Amino acid sequence: MNPLRTLCLMACLVAASMANSNTGSSSRRSSNSLSNIDQPSNWVNPREIQELPSLKQVNLRKLQEMSLEEGATLLDKLYHLSQFNNVFQPEYTPEPSQIKGFIVGERGQKVEFNLNNLVQTVKRQPNFGDDEVTIFIQGLPQSSSQVRKATSKLVRAYQQRYNLQPYATEQSSSEEQQKSSSEEQQQQRRKQGQEQDDTKTGDLIVINLGDAIEDFEQFATLNVERLGQLIGNRLVELTNAVNVPQEIIHLIGQGPAAHVAGVAGRQFTRQTGHKLRRITGLDPSKIYGKPEEKLTGLARGDADFVDAIHTSAYGMGTPARLANVDFYPNGPSTGVPGADNVVEASMRATRYFAESVRPGNERNFPAVAASSYKEYKQNNGYGKRTYMGIATDYDVQGDYMLQVNSKSPFGRSTPAQTQNGFHAVHEAWSQSAQGQRQGARQ
Repeated sequence: MNPLRTLCLMACLVAASMANSNTGSSSRRSSNSLSNIDQPSNWVNPREIQELPSLKQVNLRKLQEMSLEEGATLLDKLYHLSQFNNVFQPEYTPEPSQIKGFIVGERGQKVEFNLNNLVQTVKRQPNFGDDEVTIFIQGLPQSSSQVRKATSKLVRAYQQRYNLQPYATEQSSSEEQQKSSSEEQQQQRRKQGQEQDDTKTGDLIVINLGDAIEDFEQFATLNVERLGQLIGNRLVELTNAVNVPQEIIHLIGQGPAAHVAGVAGRQFTRQTGHKLRRITGLDPSKIYGKPEEKLTGLARGDADFVDAIHTSAYGMGTPARLANVDFYPNGPSTGVPGADNVVEASMRATRYFAESVRPGNERNFPAVAASSYKEYKQNNGYGKRTYMGIATDYDVQGDYMLQVNSKSPFGRSTPAQTQNGFHAVHEAWSQSAQGQRQGARQ
């Protein structure tokens, strides 16, 4: 038995005297409601501790081999243990030189950098920051095909949105056909006079933080605060040395990187007195290693507008409300339709956002404010409608529910389910508008 497991076992024995160990994680998830967020008193028993794998044995490949429920149950046990007496300390901080990334150039080239020379690399890019600047912080290693695919989808979506040439990648013939079909549909939309809704110019930076995370021990002990401060300081340098105004910066974080993005936004504000335009969290993860006596991670207020998409709330993600608006596709649960494991479920948030970024698909994910999926399905939602993804209105707040498809295109591209009360006075969306959105789906 390794030392950490011994410590966990001792913690469990103490906690067992204070809590009912018969409360299972499956019962907490079954209600599909935000009112049943996990409590620290729900500990696993000593026998289950002894059966847990060591942290270095837990990796994305192992989680992908498990069923959705099996993976969620394992992560649930590890999370509960982490909350007892700060078992996991946030001690892992990869060196800035280890954190690599790239800028997508105007001609489609990948301009590579590491976090140490990011600003110097940006300085060499012509016309950088003339319009939007999107910075995507990848949160899980691309050794996983599901992570690699989701990240690739998001990058290609922004290439289309910003009229950038696609860079050379190893793609299957089917992917090439999909890409060709997508370009043909985009040309058709332009012929139909829809250019104003399609593309604009902008710059995309990808920071591959996830590739510096090798196993669950590093994942669980990731120093979110330190990494967020490092990236926040780089953003300050961008505004000072490259004259990139904070009003055009959109920071996107995936999984644990969602919390890094939140801290980066706060660090930027501390240094400049100004806030970034927007921060988006794509299935923000649970934080296993928390600093003592300090709040950390993504939170509303980290930017002028903060939004989060939760696709594996009781798996790799968290059900906690973190943003100005939190979206729960098909309600808070272990996963979403079509996802077979917790990794795939977590990556669906990236896939959904990527779909909304592609020109013509901005309104593919209509959502309604509701506190549970059951409430949404019974037409008892409240508040105004909005769209999940790139087109989210900046004036919305609260918890939003919506339905998604199990396969791409994931968005239903139709009005959100009509709700009683508040929505009864809203004029129905026109059939012609629906038809245009249906034609834009890819």
